[in-house]
Amino acid sequence: MVKTIEGSRTAPRTPSIDSDEVAKFSAMAADWWNPTGKFKPLHKFNPVRLGFIRETAERHFAIAPGALAPLKGLRLLDIGCGGGLACEPMSRLGADVVGVDASESNIKTALTHAREQGLDIDYRAGTAEGLIDGGEKPFDIVLNLEVVEHVADAHAFLKDTASLVRPGGLMIVATLNRTAKALATAVIGAEYVLGWLPRGTHDWSKFVTPDEVHTALAAAGMTPQAPTGVSYKPLSDSWTLSSDTAVNYMTVATRPAE
Repeated sequence: MVKTIEGSRTAPRTPSIDSDEVAKFSAMAADWWNPTGKFKPLHKFNPVRLGFIRETAERHFAIAPGALAPLKGLRLLDIGCGGGLACEPMSRLGADVVGVDASESNIKTALTHAREQGLDIDYRAGTAEGLIDGGEKPFDIVLNLEVVEHVADAHAFLKDTASLVRPGGLMIVATLNRTAKALATAVIGAEYVLGWLPRGTHDWSKFVTPDEVHTALAAAGMTPQAPTGVSYKPLSDSWTLSSDTAVNYMTVATRPAE
């Protein structure tokens, strides 16, 4: 049985919910763990973002590099977790993981796969607003990965999710920049020319600039850092961290300790 969040606001006009976006990813839910399926680009992208998350957490929480379970003792939220592609590695690194997604189909897929892997992950169908309304205890780490560009109100969503970061904790946002280069590569190129993603996966008008992310998080009392770009290398068919934030980028924000 899928766990739902008490008090979750699921009307289409809430910041977390764009009903068309939820339906889109629900229809693809069964394909989340197929490395050659509809989420193939995300599987290729995943290693670089997972490495970035681990290294960021190690620096922020003064964890010695190379530990077998560096996130042990830390409570982590993956909001918009999809099928669990980030939740499972974070659980293996020792974190106490809560994965939340507005699509019950995604949560069913994530829950089934985690159980097959012998992982104990707290998956819930719901929204960030539902967590807040339910009085959820703040988290050490909040992951906001490739979800901001799919919500109804990015600014409000970022502020809501930031409120779930405890004092001294951090948030990592990974998203797409609203630039001409992103339109050409992430939408036209990836969806219509190369066919890496199903057509209509992304709406360029919903992409979020680094300045917009910075403004929303700062308004929520966070301290955002300069964004880090993530670039595709066609010769090696891989992704790497870079200084180019024109398409994919990640932003780290911390909440000052009390």
